[in-house]
Amino acid sequence: MNRLQKWFEAFVGICAAEQERLARAHAIFNAPAPDLSPLEKPACWRRSCAH
Repeated sequence: MNRLQKWFEAFVGICAAEQERLARAHAIFNAPAPDLSPLEKPACWRRSCAH
């Protein structure tokens, strides 16, 4: 019976780790993209004048 309990705990542990990995992947790849529109203007136009 103890062996069966150990197998069950190992199985549940693997499933929990897999769920955590999947949640991290969703958080990374479903995150909104950063706004890159300010970079469309050339850098020399974005800099302020240093007098």
